[in-house]
Amino acid sequence: MRDPLDFSRTDKVQIVEVAPRDGFQAVKKQIPTTTKSRMITELYQAGFERMEIGAFVSPKALPQMADIKEIISNMPDDKMKGASVLVPNIKGAELALAAGIKNLVYVISISESHNQNNVRRSTDESFADFEKLISSMTDDDINIRLDLATSFDCPFEGQTAPDKVITAARKAIQICSDVEIGICDTTGRATPNHVYQLFNRLMEDVDQNPYRWAYHGHDTFGLGVTNALHAYYAGVRIIETAAAGLGGCPFAPGAKGNTATEDLIYAFHKMGVETGINLEKLLETSDHISEIDPPSAGGRIRTLLRSYVLA
Repeated sequence: MRDPLDFSRTDKVQIVEVAPRDGFQAVKKQIPTTTKSRMITELYQAGFERMEIGAFVSPKALPQMADIKEIISNMPDDKMKGASVLVPNIKGAELALAAGIKNLVYVISISESHNQNNVRRSTDESFADFEKLISSMTDDDINIRLDLATSFDCPFEGQTAPDKVITAARKAIQICSDVEIGICDTTGRATPNHVYQLFNRLMEDVDQNPYRWAYHGHDTFGLGVTNALHAYYAGVRIIETAAAGLGGCPFAPGAKGNTATEDLIYAFHKMGVETGINLEKLLETSDHISEIDPPSAGGRIRTLLRSYVLA
């Protein structure tokens, strides 16, 4: 097991910005497509190489994502390489590929209750659908991310047993050998020791490659940044956050607020960890994103005196 007190590692970390999907989908009032596209452009200008820009889901289920084709059509060609979308099934994947997207995100909940509440299927049925999706892919340029929701805690069943996450991760790799796996704190109730210990087990028992794993956490209880840092010190080098802390799982009651990207970037920069993100530009964009739905916006750094933060 890695030494929890060894804070000497400062390897580069890759931040995946998810506000345009995970953040915007939680906003009830319809956001104009032009506003979404402008925010995506500003985020790219801040230096992000990877971004989840939306989802190919039923407009009835998530009306906020109904304009995803228009958003993609507004994307600069040179940014399509790092753009990803969430797809719930093969149909969604086909629509995404037809629109020119090569990075697909599929979600399965470790918790049976949450999976049923989210997609009306059992976890085993979702894995069977995931296997069908992989079998249908014929283009070698397609990148697959599998997000394992409720990896730490379920709003209906409580804390998730680590063995269930280990089993699901192994199953995912058996289905798709090069899949990137997102370990998700869906409710925001994970703690730093839980995050560190789970990733240690995943790396020891499943795969030691730090780029196999990604961490997605919420800041519901104010632990978003510290949980992400503990994932980093466990060896994870891909972390998802949302500018202005916008978002949260609509199928997990009370789980409001993603970890604010600017808060985590600030921490990494102060630690000497390279992110490739221009914090000043990100803060400007986070201000703009917070204006979309002020009551839902979160984070701390954005609210402080700017000259103090950037000193």
